[in-house]
Amino acid sequence: MKKHIVVLTGAGMSAESGLQTFRDANGLWEGHDVMEVATPEGFRRNPELVLEFYNQRRKQLLDVEPNAAHFDLAQLETDFNVTIITQNVDDLHERAGSSNVIHLHGELLKVRSTGNEIDIQSWSNDLVLGDVCPKGYQLRPHIVWFGEAVPMIEEAMAICATADTLVIIGTSMQVYPAASLIHYVPENTVTYFIDPNPAMESQGHFKVIPETATQGLKILKTLL
Repeated sequence: MKKHIVVLTGAGMSAESGLQTFRDANGLWEGHDVMEVATPEGFRRNPELVLEFYNQRRKQLLDVEPNAAHFDLAQLETDFNVTIITQNVDDLHERAGSSNVIHLHGELLKVRSTGNEIDIQSWSNDLVLGDVCPKGYQLRPHIVWFGEAVPMIEEAMAICATADTLVIIGTSMQVYPAASLIHYVPENTVTYFIDPNPAMESQGHFKVIPETATQGLKILKTLL
């Protein structure tokens, strides 16, 4: 039976593809206050601004390609059972060939009905006011905003509990509830933490690889 590698990825995974990390040091996201564009209240106050914000993110996503790290993760499926749990809303893992990806924070290339949260559909064009579901409700980005429940978190917890190896790439693991996932892996699971500026050091079964995602994956492949 193949070893099960669980991979937790964040914004640093896609940075080398040219996608901006979630927000910069002053809390702005692409020049916007996060509370304006990533909360239900912001959407209620100014839906046009929010829809246009995600239209721009969608266009940006369609202009970039997976990087070497995405392809290296997909390639691991040859020898291992790999599950990727990502905080990213892009589809770069899937485009690189990874077959088992859980998106904790939603997906940029999907939209859902404001009247029925399980009515989700693929969407690659601009989304505007007046785009509605079959029941007439306005469509919104299929993104988990601040203050909203993370619907996939329980499945992610269950998957972490089955990990033989844990790999963390491009995330500081400080955004909850995603940050809590590390506590669900079996005790003493070998964990690799790939980050160019790690705030922690290797210790016991916890091994730090102080590199970018692309360089870190090259090293990881020699260690697995």
